[in-house]
Amino acid sequence: MNSHCSSLEFCKFDLKWSTNSPRKTLKIKLFMSSSIHFLPFPSHSASSMQFKVKSQAQHRSLQHNKTKHTTLLVETFHENQWLKTLLGKLSRKNSNPLQILQDDGDWSKDHFWAVMKFLKETSRSKDALQVFDLWKNIEKSRINEVNYEKLIELLSEVGLMEEAVSLLRDMKINGLRPSVGIYNSMIHGFAQKGEFDNAFVYFKEMKEFRLKPQTKTHNGLIQGYGAYRMYDEMNNCVNRMELEGCVPDAVTYNILISEFARGGLIRRMERAYRTLLSKRMGLQSSALIAMLEVYVNLGIFEKMEKAYRKVLNTKTPLNDGLVRKLARVYIKNHMFSRLEELGLDLASRKGRTDLVWCLRLLSQGCILSRKGMSSITHEMQIARSSWNITVANIIALAYLKMRDLRLLDALLSDIQTKYVKPDIVTIGVFFDAVDVGFNGMRAIDAWRSTGLLEEPVAMDTDPLVLTAFGKGHFLQSCEEMYLSLGPEATEKRVWTYHDLIENVLKRTGTKSYFLAAKAD
Repeated sequence: MNSHCSSLEFCKFDLKWSTNSPRKTLKIKLFMSSSIHFLPFPSHSASSMQFKVKSQAQHRSLQHNKTKHTTLLVETFHENQWLKTLLGKLSRKNSNPLQILQDDGDWSKDHFWAVMKFLKETSRSKDALQVFDLWKNIEKSRINEVNYEKLIELLSEVGLMEEAVSLLRDMKINGLRPSVGIYNSMIHGFAQKGEFDNAFVYFKEMKEFRLKPQTKTHNGLIQGYGAYRMYDEMNNCVNRMELEGCVPDAVTYNILISEFARGGLIRRMERAYRTLLSKRMGLQSSALIAMLEVYVNLGIFEKMEKAYRKVLNTKTPLNDGLVRKLARVYIKNHMFSRLEELGLDLASRKGRTDLVWCLRLLSQGCILSRKGMSSITHEMQIARSSWNITVANIIALAYLKMRDLRLLDALLSDIQTKYVKPDIVTIGVFFDAVDVGFNGMRAIDAWRSTGLLEEPVAMDTDPLVLTAFGKGHFLQSCEEMYLSLGPEATEKRVWTYHDLIENVLKRTGTKSYFLAAKAD
């Protein structure tokens, strides 16, 4: 075959190979648009040389990037160390940030704002004005709208409005024009302090500078009115902003819902909520919680349940105070199974806390289910959750209500082995049980031997337990006796369990082996 074929020539190649099958011939036609030269295979082709050059370039680039990255890491390390040292100086007792700046000579922008944040978090923002005055004069380019706006916002957030006014005045002296953000901070700061006349001074000044108030501007005023329960002014502010062409947004309606809810104004709250939904705006979790809480406080059960289901769907966390309020509503309505569900809902968010076990045990204790209480305590054992006095008293009160004095006696002995210290509720269960025939010598002797009766009276049981079971005769007698002594006697005296029991039994004329044992 020739070393090359001419252009536009069809070339045939007979490729033959030996196999077990008969001899085969494969004919391949190549359409050649240009000459093809068949070269011998050299030890180093051109493509391999190019690859080698490219690899060397990539290696040098990687080395450069690695060096650059290392340099940045070193610089960042030293920067963080310097900032850590600076904040360490500020953390010292009676430190003076102005003196520290003078000693250091200067701070970078990042370090300056880190110091401002530190002063805010440590309630020392009053020092910010003098520090800023020195820092900006070190380099005149720092006298700009951005720095003034950030610092005025910081001062307004912590209520230092005199300092904010002074800073705004200084800004104007330096020939800088205040921004909408600055006026928002001034108006919101005065509104949060209840100084609405001053807020409107800057509202008017804002317009004189031909700056149009934003929806955000009005939202700050509305929130301020809500904080001071000025609900009519809230509505007037909404009407005014609409007349001025500011359309209320989702923040506006969430503020209205939250503030009306806190004021117990359900109709206004629900009207704002319906408007929010009609405009297809989102309900914030804080507003939803406020709605739930007002329904709980007023005992509006059906709406409370709907709001609670919405909270569960949004995974919004509930604080323990609100959970206890919900539990009281369920107890009042004798919906004890809902205590179990509430406990499980809480466990899915916070884990198995003491409040979770309390709710679940109450659900079983209130229906006097021995099997249910045993199941819960078994779960506690598997989960390695220790007993506390709330757990012990729920079970003790349930046994007392069932008149199962044998199990009550066993329980009072058992809590000693579980290292649970009895409180006044336990003492109350004991004496109420004595009134119905309980022989509690074993328990009272154990309390004497451990010195419990000489300790100050304590109430360590979760209040939900007394909400569910009531106070009982002994605890009611304690309250009556305590109140009859007058404030002077009760405030000066430290009451031990022994003193309290003795006074209650004498006052009620009850003869008890407790007093007899003391006489012996």
